[in-house]
Amino acid sequence: MLQIGPHFIHSPLVLAPMAGVADLPFRRLCRSFGAGMAASEMLTADTSKWTSQKSRFRLPVQDEAEPRVVQIAGAEPGQLAEAARRSVDLGAQIVDINMGCPAKKVCKRAAGSALLREEALVAEILQTVVKAVAVPVTLKIRTGWDPQSRNALTIAGLAEDAGIQALTIHGRTRACLFRGTAEYDTIAEVVAGVNIPVIANGDISSPQQAQAVLAYTGAAALMIGRAAQGQPWIFRQMNNFLRGEPPFVPSRLEVGELIVEHLVALHAYYGEELGLRIARKHVGWYLDKLQFQRGHRRAFNHLLDTEQQLEFIDELLLTTNNNNQEIAA
Repeated sequence: MLQIGPHFIHSPLVLAPMAGVADLPFRRLCRSFGAGMAASEMLTADTSKWTSQKSRFRLPVQDEAEPRVVQIAGAEPGQLAEAARRSVDLGAQIVDINMGCPAKKVCKRAAGSALLREEALVAEILQTVVKAVAVPVTLKIRTGWDPQSRNALTIAGLAEDAGIQALTIHGRTRACLFRGTAEYDTIAEVVAGVNIPVIANGDISSPQQAQAVLAYTGAAALMIGRAAQGQPWIFRQMNNFLRGEPPFVPSRLEVGELIVEHLVALHAYYGEELGLRIARKHVGWYLDKLQFQRGHRRAFNHLLDTEQQLEFIDELLLTTNNNNQEIAA
């Protein structure tokens, strides 16, 4: 069982803190399907920007399932420490530091995976943040800056020495972005080289792959990212497979009801105007998984209010003759 500080995580599967995806409604949905932990979307360490609309929706919420995890990103130790303290004041029970994001707008500020080139700064950041808060601090990284400079084991050693209590590793370098396939050799090397829990991340998109990565790397848990988009039930599918239980395969009717639940939650959380926009991408992913033609996605994107979106899903999935058809696992 994965343990982070005083927190025992009941499932070896956690949701990745994907910016623009892993908001509170989606985190709650994934938790309902068996994700053992779900970190917030990446939050800037510059607390002066926390009053913006984007940041306000990423702040901790007291009634979220425990442990409440907030991920922060920045490059200045004092700023990150203050962000960690503020997050804890708002209810965070675990603070995660992002040193894995490959996005240009993050790296150009020397944050995210850009920090992997600055090992001394990494050590200073980790020590400063760990000392700043009484809750566990975790870290997310990539295997290195580029394939010629994989230094995940070195960073992991610095993390353990600083008091980091769990480490997530995406099996690509920053230069690889999301191209090619993730490699797990580096993750296995880190698992063997440190005494803190390591969470493996990258290209884990099926129950069989989940089992294989756990076995190959020896990781304590897996982080699921893009594979959960449009199919949050993948956590139940993976958990069932890992436990040797019967497979879970939802019907179209069940997926339709799930989408309606998700839409209602999005509109309640964001309000209609923003909720409409955010719903479009999530429903697009659902329709892709259901193998609907692109015309259905385009039609949904032209709907102008909440009721139209709900009626569309009702007509497409809840009142058709094929709504009991199972979805491919």
